[in-house]
Amino acid sequence: MHFQRNLLTRVGKTNKPVISAVVKTVFAEKDRDQAHARWREVVDSVRERFRDVAELMDEAEHDVLAYMAFDESLRSKLHSTNPLERVNKEIKRRTNVVGIFPNREAVIRLVGALMLEQNDEWAVSRRYMPVEKLTAMCHDESETAMIAAQ
Repeated sequence: MHFQRNLLTRVGKTNKPVISAVVKTVFAEKDRDQAHARWREVVDSVRERFRDVAELMDEAEHDVLAYMAFDESLRSKLHSTNPLERVNKEIKRRTNVVGIFPNREAVIRLVGALMLEQNDEWAVSRRYMPVEKLTAMCHDESETAMIAAQ
């Protein structure tokens, strides 16, 4: 979503629907290799007319498609930044209540406590992402090495 917004700032108003539709085809792919192949096709198809768009897509390919390395059931959760935005909003709300912190360590303690609280909530009550699937992902050495290489 954020990448697409940044991308669309590089094209004129009349071309935004076309570029948006073409880029969305990448995210419709189910397989990581197919998504990367489709990404390259899109970049090649827009390069001549929209050089800025192609350059941004060249730079961002591995970052934007990193979530494709995970299990398909986790991808929709990883693709969205909504949970992260919610956590950031909660941090802002709690730090505004305190107002002025005596030192840097006090801020770190508060934010650290909020992160631990959020981790517990995700791990136990809501089970936002099943730990078993994430653990299995971390134990697959070839997959982990490939993610790290990107």
